[in-house]
Amino acid sequence: MTYTYKTSGTCSQEIKFDKDENGIVTNVSFKGGCNGNLKAVSKLVDGMKDTEIAGKLLGNICGSRGTSCADQLARAVTSV
Repeated sequence: MTYTYKTSGTCSQEIKFDKDENGIVTNVSFKGGCNGNLKAVSKLVDGMKDTEIAGKLLGNICGSRGTSCADQLARAVTSV
């Protein structure tokens, strides 16, 4: 199933991704944000389980924002 997550506190505005019944995440794409870095993050997490993504990226912050695009991705994949 395809999901769209509206981000908060980051330069990117939303994250789209597919997640199957086993929690495997694929086809991650960000709208906005640092294009090169977010393409790399998307490639690195492709095929990973949602809980593994959260374990690696949850709590990763960008400056004083209290979150980051990677943190928002972790929240997104575990919220659906």
